[in-house]
Amino acid sequence: MTRLLAQTRKELTQLTRDRLAVALVLVLPLMQLTLMGNSFSLIVHDLPIVVQDFDGSKSSRELIEAFRASQTFQIIVWPTDRSPDEAFSKGSARGAVIIPEHFGRDIARGVDAQVQIVLDGSDANTAKLVSANAGGVARSFNATHGAVGTPQPVRTAVRFWYNPSLSSKRFYGPGLMVMSISMFPPLLATLAMAREGERKTILQVFVSNVSAHEFLLGKILAFMIVTLGEVALLLAFQFVFFGAHLAGDPTPFLVATLLYAFCVAAFGTMVGVFIPNQAAAMQAVMFGGFLLVFMLSGLMFPLSNIPSGLRWLSNFVWGRYYIEIVRDMFLQGAGWPAVWWKVLAIAGIGATFYGGTWRRMRRMQLEV
Repeated sequence: MTRLLAQTRKELTQLTRDRLAVALVLVLPLMQLTLMGNSFSLIVHDLPIVVQDFDGSKSSRELIEAFRASQTFQIIVWPTDRSPDEAFSKGSARGAVIIPEHFGRDIARGVDAQVQIVLDGSDANTAKLVSANAGGVARSFNATHGAVGTPQPVRTAVRFWYNPSLSSKRFYGPGLMVMSISMFPPLLATLAMAREGERKTILQVFVSNVSAHEFLLGKILAFMIVTLGEVALLLAFQFVFFGAHLAGDPTPFLVATLLYAFCVAAFGTMVGVFIPNQAAAMQAVMFGGFLLVFMLSGLMFPLSNIPSGLRWLSNFVWGRYYIEIVRDMFLQGAGWPAVWWKVLAIAGIGATFYGGTWRRMRRMQLEV
């Protein structure tokens, strides 16, 4: 235990002497959380659409006002003698609402009054958003201007549970925190380990009486402390600036955070042991700690949207389980019954990283 703690103290001393490393741990995660947390949004605002009103009736003007009242759309009045294609080709609009003649008369008679909505499909995601929101405006208009006496047997009342304001910060903030933790501490761990291999200072460990367990656990414990310090800093930032709050029992999060700190530190150490070159090891950590967590953890989009040929890889992405645990703590508060197996998954992946690292270190010791 004494040699293990001495190894931990040595790593932390070396880290604090490197100002660039300290900035990497403290400043960059806050910058990443601030920039990305304020740039992602669940709600689209001010999408430009052109409106051509061939009717000019009171009902058509009310329909235009319904679109204008929506936060999603920015109305651009378009002359009836010009094609909406011109607005699409110039990038001035994403969609067009065309109100035909006799629209107001058909509304007054209680018969079907058709409105054409043309969408720019070059950007499929934006086209889907415009279509969904335009359909919602049309349904709302229909409910208000339906024929007198038309039966309405079913009325829906929609409520958004857990996140009623649809705040993007409350949804993306926890995931971005997990991504920062998955990137920076393992990057420092792998650089420290790869530096030992590049400078051959690890040979001193091999010929000493320090065991592979003591050496590895000392390094991992040091970077676990770094990870936990970063978690505390990012949590404070979430509470103060993002308006986050605990939704339920925090003990699953606390246990999972300890295990995740071990997991990411073991991952960085493992990469440094297998790749004793700082540049190559850094690229490997960025692939695992950033790309996999960013793409296959559910951070940006649901895992069900990933093609089935790649979706199975998400089962081995450690950040996937921790993101779900953190979001449960901030949004749902389901607690242990919902996340216990995810905590075990993090523990299993971390143990796998450590086991592979120890076997490699032990083999290197025997060779020397």
